[in-house]
Amino acid sequence: MKRIFASADEFVRESDWKDLAVLKFCLLSLGLLAGMQIAERCKKGVRIAASIVFTLTYIPLMVKYLRILIGKGEKA
Repeated sequence: MKRIFASADEFVRESDWKDLAVLKFCLLSLGLLAGMQIAERCKKGVRIAASIVFTLTYIPLMVKYLRILIGKGEKA
């Protein structure tokens, strides 16, 4: 657990405002997917849009985070 928290701290230290903005969009889209309370006729469009935003933001964030996590393992 300590390794995961340490790598998350390192991720935040190495991130700039753009990375954190992307993270917020990622979490927003995940929240939309988890808690959609809209009319049935609109759900499909919102679900597709949120899925696209989540995918486009999650992949670069995880690539950066995994580089940090793997790099930490090599140093230890």
